[in-house]
Amino acid sequence: MRRQEGGRTRDFAARVVAWQREHGRHDLPWQNTRDPYRIWLSEIMLQQTQVSAVIPYYQRFLARFPDLAMLAAAVQDDVLALWSGLGYYARARNLHKTARLVQTRHAGVFPTAHAEICTLPGIGRSTASAICAFSTGARHAILDGNVKRVLARHFGIEGYPGNKRVESTLWGLSESLLPHAGIEAYTQGLMDLGARVCTRTQPRCTTCPLRDTCVALRDGRTATLPAARPAKALPERSTTMAVLMSRGEVLLEKRPAPGIWGELWCFPEVDAARLPQECAARFAVNVEATQPLGEVRHGFTHFRLRIHPVLAQVARTPGVESPGRLWLTPDDARGAAIPVPVRKILTALAARTLWTPTAPLAGP
Repeated sequence: MRRQEGGRTRDFAARVVAWQREHGRHDLPWQNTRDPYRIWLSEIMLQQTQVSAVIPYYQRFLARFPDLAMLAAAVQDDVLALWSGLGYYARARNLHKTARLVQTRHAGVFPTAHAEICTLPGIGRSTASAICAFSTGARHAILDGNVKRVLARHFGIEGYPGNKRVESTLWGLSESLLPHAGIEAYTQGLMDLGARVCTRTQPRCTTCPLRDTCVALRDGRTATLPAARPAKALPERSTTMAVLMSRGEVLLEKRPAPGIWGELWCFPEVDAARLPQECAARFAVNVEATQPLGEVRHGFTHFRLRIHPVLAQVARTPGVESPGRLWLTPDDARGAAIPVPVRKILTALAARTLWTPTAPLAGP
């Protein structure tokens, strides 16, 4: 397959390396270091998330947890709070688990062997390869979403890259193209090409170092390669969240893990038709007044969620608390480990000055 274009694909890696050194990214916060902690942190954050979104989170995370030992010693709620808004929260939980495993099993030294790194929570083959390449210069192939797109277009690989057969073909290509030197520049170059040149829409083919041998460009198929995920209608779910307010505080409940928003703090989900009864039984509060608020919609990978928040002024008995539940001021609640929809509800309500206990309940 590498000889389809008259042998010109033999210098694939050399062209990627040369382009990266002149046009690639060199000043990202996690570059120019061999520190495996910083590299690992960045690679986990970059999974399914764009660089521009990751940078401020990465910087705040490092300011709070500058090394693996401090992350391992942290309380999980603090880790999740710093992650709040970045999404895919299992990454944060796995990050914390990995830090503790490395601290106990490896005396705080992040492992360097590819196979060993792959055994750590939340780290797959491609992520382990990137960590190895950037921390030790080890020669391992990567295959994230951007790289799949570059290879599928350049070599004219048919089919959806998430299909096992197609993915196996792409892995074989990725392994066969590895250079014997300059692995760091090559790995970064593939990432940069996919992110900045061989983009999903409107690729900048005229600036691509691989344009002379790209099958998709030659055949006018950059819009159809790689093949899109097979169409599938996302199911919709709905839920009612109770925004319980008492003495200027709101009630948050820790969600179980595993699951959606596992171990994050959320407004309780309730049966809207039985809100007063549920609140009395579950939270030991008496509902005095309620008001439905505007619907909040949130998309997940496999479904869409429609949230119907109901604002309720309640009377609670002082000193009656339950494990996994907290009464917090809205400002403190926004600083907790909460998912995006909960933050949206808190922000919207704060803008309407509904936080004083004597404020009337307004409509949506």
